[in-house]
Amino acid sequence: MLFMKKILPYILVSLLVSCLTLGVYHFSGLGEKETQVLAPVSKKQDSFPVLTSNEYVQPAFRSGLADNLPISFSEAAERSCPAVVHIKSYKKASYRQSSDPFFDLFGIKPQHGGGQEMLSTGSGVIISPDGYIVTNNHVIAEGDRLEVTLHDNRSFMATVLGTDPSTDLGLLKVEGEKLPFIEFSNSDNARIGQWVLAVGNPFNLSSTVTAGIVSAIGRDLEIIKDRAAIESFIQTDAAVNPGNSGGALVNLEGKLVGINTAIASPTGAYAGYAFAVPANVVRKVVADLKEYGSVQRGFMGIYSVYNLNGNLAKELGVNVTEGVVVKSLSKDGAAKDAGLEEGDIILEADDIVIKSDAKLKEILARKRPGDHIKIDVLRNGKPKSFDVSLTNQEGTTEILGKGRSELLKELGADFGELSQSELRELARYNIRGGAKVSKLYAGKLRQHTDIKVGFVILKVNGAAVQNEKDLNDILENHRGQQIKIEGYYPGYTRLYAYSIDL
Repeated sequence: MLFMKKILPYILVSLLVSCLTLGVYHFSGLGEKETQVLAPVSKKQDSFPVLTSNEYVQPAFRSGLADNLPISFSEAAERSCPAVVHIKSYKKASYRQSSDPFFDLFGIKPQHGGGQEMLSTGSGVIISPDGYIVTNNHVIAEGDRLEVTLHDNRSFMATVLGTDPSTDLGLLKVEGEKLPFIEFSNSDNARIGQWVLAVGNPFNLSSTVTAGIVSAIGRDLEIIKDRAAIESFIQTDAAVNPGNSGGALVNLEGKLVGINTAIASPTGAYAGYAFAVPANVVRKVVADLKEYGSVQRGFMGIYSVYNLNGNLAKELGVNVTEGVVVKSLSKDGAAKDAGLEEGDIILEADDIVIKSDAKLKEILARKRPGDHIKIDVLRNGKPKSFDVSLTNQEGTTEILGKGRSELLKELGADFGELSQSELRELARYNIRGGAKVSKLYAGKLRQHTDIKVGFVILKVNGAAVQNEKDLNDILENHRGQQIKIEGYYPGYTRLYAYSIDL
């Protein structure tokens, strides 16, 4: 009882303070609702809205429909996943037998391969319902045979229609109909901060989708090891790992923004940066490979340039800090013929702002010989415009090369002519010529022989081969038969022979 008397005053004081607090809270308006419950916008719309690529709002939310209503990636994922395939590239380890000395063109034993198959994997994107698939060159470059597995687990053997090491792209074909495919977007409309999804097969985890934003545009990383490399990557923070190569980067409409190609990582796994070849470059490369079997590239005849920056702008006395300064021009090149001069600052190409050499190369990568490009420059502080008619690397407007025949696709090879030094070497043995293997793809040559790029074919079933045309004619005449290919590698005084069925 004594205890209750002691604590009673404290209880009364606590109750009084609580009542005063509740009164102040109620009459001051602090008790009114501060949050909202997420609810459908209307009875007809039960799912979250999806932004289109042309709408740009605060990344996390879309205003005007319902406050704090999150974006859903489901529709884009559902549209794109069925069209992203899993590519398995099989390579057989083999050995090569040598023959008699070089001058002996007879009595050569056929070549037989051996060894176990090695497997590497990547991703690809179906771009048409009849089975055309785009992927990275590095995914398929070393494969002897390629197996493509669709989202619904159907499998096909793929044929390589062509590759472009300069952009690290390759085009495959599978025999299918009414296949799911992804449409191209206009990658020039990609904006920093725009939501994108990366769809692929990292670590053999099929149909994996990750989300991120476009972090930067026009990145030049100097990672493509090709003399004519073209790099103007779209950078994203969507998680991409080994196995994603060749997969799709799509916008929230499920349209192709780019082909995932590389990651920047000290460990080999995702570390926050991924890079994709822009869709507009992919579209043009694919069109060339389908029509010509090789990429037709337009050249301006500009030998070297350097990127403008603030310090250089002060040195040049110009009031712009972004652009490309022409350092040297080809004497007979398209740019000089059109009127460009050394020291011109290129600001735009086809009305697209040029902030770096990488972006200029990207625009040119979409052009063919004979195409025109509008170049806007700053010269002595004054703007000027030029219409440049692009050429091929030989200085003409002709399309170089022809479409690969069905036989070459089956063999998985391209052939070229011999150099003058190689012809002189052969002349020592009274041999007039040959046909050189210039490229190898997945096909019979890789699958059943270990012929390497650079191999010079001298005979097929005993018939002399003097040039590429001879080789094509002989091969066509031996369709459905077993053939023996005889040749040598420049610099080595031995012959090699390989047998395959056509």
